[in-house]
Amino acid sequence: MSTRLALLLLVASALCASSLKVPKNEPGFQTSDRCIACHNGLMTASGRDVSIGFAWRSSIMANSSRDPYWQASLRRETIDHPAANLQIQDECSACHMPIIRYEAKVHGQLGEVFSHLPFDTKKKSGEEAVDGVTCSVCHQITTEKFGTKAGMSGNFVINAPQTDNIHPEYGPFDIVAGNKEIMYSSTGGLQPNDGQHIRDAQLCAECHQLYTTARGPGGQAIGELPEQMPYLEWLNSDYYWKQQTCQDCHMTAVNEPAPIARVLGIQRTGVREHVFVGDNFFMQDLLNRYRDELHVEAPPNELSVAAQGTRQFLQTKSARVSIQDATVTAGRLQAEVSVENLTGHKLPSAFPSRRAWLHFSVKDRNGNPVFESGALNPDGSIIGNDNDADPHKYEPHYPEITSSDQVEIYEDILGDAMGQVTTGLISGVRYLKDNRLLPNGFNKNGVPHDVAVVGEAYDDPKFIGGGDTIHYSVPVGTAAGTFTISVELWYQPIGFRWANNLKPYDSAPEPNRFNRFYHSMDGSSAIVLAHAQVTR
Repeated sequence: MSTRLALLLLVASALCASSLKVPKNEPGFQTSDRCIACHNGLMTASGRDVSIGFAWRSSIMANSSRDPYWQASLRRETIDHPAANLQIQDECSACHMPIIRYEAKVHGQLGEVFSHLPFDTKKKSGEEAVDGVTCSVCHQITTEKFGTKAGMSGNFVINAPQTDNIHPEYGPFDIVAGNKEIMYSSTGGLQPNDGQHIRDAQLCAECHQLYTTARGPGGQAIGELPEQMPYLEWLNSDYYWKQQTCQDCHMTAVNEPAPIARVLGIQRTGVREHVFVGDNFFMQDLLNRYRDELHVEAPPNELSVAAQGTRQFLQTKSARVSIQDATVTAGRLQAEVSVENLTGHKLPSAFPSRRAWLHFSVKDRNGNPVFESGALNPDGSIIGNDNDADPHKYEPHYPEITSSDQVEIYEDILGDAMGQVTTGLISGVRYLKDNRLLPNGFNKNGVPHDVAVVGEAYDDPKFIGGGDTIHYSVPVGTAAGTFTISVELWYQPIGFRWANNLKPYDSAPEPNRFNRFYHSMDGSSAIVLAHAQVTR
């Protein structure tokens, strides 16, 4: 070994945590602190900081186990289905506490969540539990079961160690001579390998194509719910045919050469930032405000920048709205509102707490309100939404809106085994409504059942792949024109009912804490994705 390489090995060992080796025949997991030291301080030739560790630690993936809404919702499910307590914890830890769950699985045990709460980072298990979807999880996933239902819902496969306790970590670049030894030494067994599958959308599907076991009396499995299907939605969109993957949208491209490691780092093309930009700005804000209680490690400024980046991403990349053919005749205003989905999956996609809706308003020439549909209350509820007013009801899909108590809400509504509306995920066996905006190329008449359009939207000829068009025919009476007609597409990561239905569980610590957090953030639960305005 050259003197230079020996020195670099010493530097790497000093930068990283102590060199505890991964036990033989165990999964090769290490927590992020083992990776960050060598994968931070990364600068492009122009001086842009593209540090992998800094970007990752303010992401929702890094904070998946800290997420207080997930913890509260999981506690609710175990209260509702006590006989299946451990099975539910195991199922939900697969993607939120993956190290803990995978290690339990290797030993023939079920993954647990609440035994690790509150987090005790003085213990190895506590460090592994709090680290969320950490580096050594995604970068060790193999192609075994790729693209199959058996490998989804967190059932990814990680190879057993090779000779000399070597655990391969996969990345999209050729490995520089010497880096294998440096990484192996500083992490106690992890070794970089070329793995182009890290760029494949099927990698994301391992957790983001998620089926949930539906349970009935006594905790018995009574079916399964396609809880979140962004991968299958993408497969049925134009984005798939154009080969634009999840990573292309959710990992910002570095459009200049950049290194991926500080030690022996060379300038590479095709690097992507590990921001994992998504749609849950609300949770990033909440994590920042209550960082001490939630053991958040990302500094306040990083989470603030990440939350703002999420908002900007949503407001520039997700949707467009427009108003056409607006006329006023015989005391009624007629207008066509078009909504375009710019994403590669349904909008909103994934967890069913998310919803988008149209706020349509008309004002007279003096700025006085004449008509309004879909206004947001300070508590996060939508005026006129049947579901927010009554948990047993829901707002239908409307091809035409004629009164202010009708609101076009793009959402999926869960139904239990009795056909009743529920926000209990494990009680959900099917959808009573799913009119979330479809991506371009999505044929609602020819897609698998798991991503089907459900309810009135299926029969709406103007609800098609790429968006929706709604006719507004609203009264303006004798109000004086010229009229200002405005439409906004709003988005909310945690809908009013999905948050407030945790109140009955307030005696349990996690729901109690989330309820306190949520209601302290009134007015910040939703944002406008797109807007348009015309005068007539």
